[in-house]
Amino acid sequence: VRLVESGGGLVQPGEALRLSCAASGFKFDRYDLSWHRQAPGKERELVAEITSGPDNTNYADSVKGRFLISRDDAIKTVYLQMNSLKPEDTSVYSCRARRVALGNDFWGQGTQVTVAS
Repeated sequence: VRLVESGGGLVQPGEALRLSCAASGFKFDRYDLSWHRQAPGKERELVAEITSGPDNTNYADSVKGRFLISRDDAIKTVYLQMNSLKPEDTSVYSCRARRVALGNDFWGQGTQVTVAS
């Protein structure tokens, strides 16, 4: 089982980034997917999630209207489109795949996003 994030980097406030998380080793389309972030000295927080099947989505209040989560089950990838980035979005972003019915909960290693002028 692997989850590999990519797309992080250093951007200026107001710019955009798209994160990708490529999965392998499990039946991706049956899993609920989410992005989380953790800044130094802070607790990890849920940023966005998308369910399997009907693709229902949910966002943290701090990113609503700016971030968009999507999934492509054909290539086993989940995305996080981040627009209008703010310095407070600086964090390590990790993807998660969970299937509660099986007790499976997989995490990627994370990718750094830094927003600074």
